[in-house]
Amino acid sequence: MATHSPPPERRRIHFDEQLPLDHRLNQVYRIGAGLMGLFLVAFGILGLANHIGFFDTGGGTTLGLNTNGSLSVLSICVGVLLFVGMVIGGNFASTLNMAFGILFLLSGFVHLALLETDYNYLAFKIQNVLFSFVVGILLMVFGMYGRVGSTLPHDSPYWRARHPEEAELEARRAGPTHGADDAPELEQRSGPGPGPAGPGTTRRM
Repeated sequence: MATHSPPPERRRIHFDEQLPLDHRLNQVYRIGAGLMGLFLVAFGILGLANHIGFFDTGGGTTLGLNTNGSLSVLSICVGVLLFVGMVIGGNFASTLNMAFGILFLLSGFVHLALLETDYNYLAFKIQNVLFSFVVGILLMVFGMYGRVGSTLPHDSPYWRARHPEEAELEARRAGPTHGADDAPELEQRSGPGPGPAGPGTTRRM
């Protein structure tokens, strides 16, 4: 009776264990988090500097976007978290980018429905909604880069985690090419070693 062997267990591979810290994937995650974080922190600080009311839904604008005190504080908090992701890098930065990307997209849809209502506490206007969509998409792209897709490079830890058998096979192929298996071939090329001469052999003086 044939028995089916269980599928190989997928071992969780940590980013920093497989790739150096200056790997291009890590750089993309950090750059994405840093750029978005820098803009959000600047937007929040400028909003607070304008002394706009905390829940003011009037026409206070900063960098072309409508804002108030609560939106400014929230922007600074999100920007600082993205800076933390930039410093840590690796899987953390990638996951953080994707998580905030989804949140920004959801925020855009929610505030699109709350426009011109009494529940628009963050003073969103249509330009804020579009900005939320753009930032959300950018963060998701930065976070998913090199992590999601069918054509991931084989040096990616995510590809290795999803294809453990192929990754192990490639690692073996990339190992030393000469080993114990090559000994008979080398011996055949170099001829028999020194030893007592057998019958029919002639020693050269």
